[in-house]
Amino acid sequence: MNHQELRKIAGQLIMIRFPGTVLDADTADFIRTNSIRGVCLFRGNMTDSVQLAKLTADLRAVMGPDALIAIDQEGGAVVRSTWVPAPPAAMGLGAADDTDLAYRTGAAVARAVKSLGFNWNFAPVLDLNNNPHNPVIAERSFGAEPQRAAELAMAWMAGSHAEGVACCVKHFPGHGDTHVDSHRDLPTVDKPLSVLENFEFKPFQLAAPLAPAMMTAHIVYPSIDADNPATMSPAILDGLLRKQWNYRGVIITDGMDMHAIAGRYGVGNAAVRALVAGADMVMALGTPETQDETLDAIAAALADGSLPQSAVDERLARLAALAQAYPCAPRAYTEDAADRVVMAEGWRRSLSARGNPQRPAAGDKVRLVARQDVVSDGVSEAGVPAAVVAATLGKLYDVELVTYSDADVFDWSALPQDGRYTMLASTSRLRYGARPRATWKPDLHLALWNPYQALDIDAPALMTYGFAAPALEAVNAWLSGELEAQGRCPVPGFE
Repeated sequence: MNHQELRKIAGQLIMIRFPGTVLDADTADFIRTNSIRGVCLFRGNMTDSVQLAKLTADLRAVMGPDALIAIDQEGGAVVRSTWVPAPPAAMGLGAADDTDLAYRTGAAVARAVKSLGFNWNFAPVLDLNNNPHNPVIAERSFGAEPQRAAELAMAWMAGSHAEGVACCVKHFPGHGDTHVDSHRDLPTVDKPLSVLENFEFKPFQLAAPLAPAMMTAHIVYPSIDADNPATMSPAILDGLLRKQWNYRGVIITDGMDMHAIAGRYGVGNAAVRALVAGADMVMALGTPETQDETLDAIAAALADGSLPQSAVDERLARLAALAQAYPCAPRAYTEDAADRVVMAEGWRRSLSARGNPQRPAAGDKVRLVARQDVVSDGVSEAGVPAAVVAATLGKLYDVELVTYSDADVFDWSALPQDGRYTMLASTSRLRYGARPRATWKPDLHLALWNPYQALDIDAPALMTYGFAAPALEAVNAWLSGELEAQGRCPVPGFE
């Protein structure tokens, strides 16, 4: 086979991203020329349902019937299509602790993304968040108890599968106990194998007979393989997952553009190493240049036999089976109103209290303190603007808004001592530093994203596990006395 024919085989083993909200001629030509079968779309590819349905239809026309068109629609802060019914975060569903609710939520998520032309959702998260300083998982996890987290995630997944959207559980074999974000550097989880088997690995092992796909973590687990992150580890992907657990589904890498991989190994070399280690598909995000580099590297490995044809045939068969079991066949979305009811139920039932918060009376004077800006951390969408929180609370109270740009220099003691009931709204994922921890004294803390922030501030708190509109509506329902906060935060430290 010549190099271009080998690139066509390589193209079936990678997933790409591209900029913009239309399928431009160059991208269409790149997909067609290289037989690309996998595309992941992000927030920047989306404006509304009409635009997105056309984009995915154009992709299907170029990619053919075995297209895999993927999205990260987990819930909470990690959603890409932000106008469809907003799902509660995994930890919110963990706080509600109801597998039926998790099933109905997963089904509602799938109905929306199916209508937009997707057939693969990179969810649910099976990481167990037992590290309060984890910068990237936190509320994306269903909890810290392996069995229950797995049961809730599997119910969510079953709901998705009933609606025809394949799930991909992540980040195998567990990203929960890290304090480093693998988008930025290479984390290590250095625990004895017996601990990993009873904790981190457990949800993935329970899911292995049912999950059609698993995404790998760019993390080193020295007790199994001290030299390679899981994404490129034969001992983990082939030894543990395929041979020991007999996993038959698709293994896809996390984004190979992430600094933990690209900056350390080079994208082409890393892609080949991941495929040789046992991955079926490489998530070659990045740019057209790095995608070209990836295709050339895989083609060269096919040519010299370091990636054997028999192994490639197995991978292609697994990918084809996934696409055929979950075909990319959009259908009309007629359940929007009903699904918003399901999502609102999830946000209301997940609402959790800490420290016996007291409600101000209707019409009271309230001072709201919140960050000026709302930022995306690259994984999640940007948080809720302070003015939106103020407007929501303004339905119940006379609200004065005070914003700050840097929590570490904001002087809480400079707030007027005028008897206003003071609320702090936390609208980013970032944990608070020493000064806010020591000096901030709100009457009520609205932890609207990362529940661990409720541990940082010495005040009664309400935790929503996310900032979508129905989360703010649930807060107002609590403040007005219509709703009790009955969720129970499913991780250590909140007892």
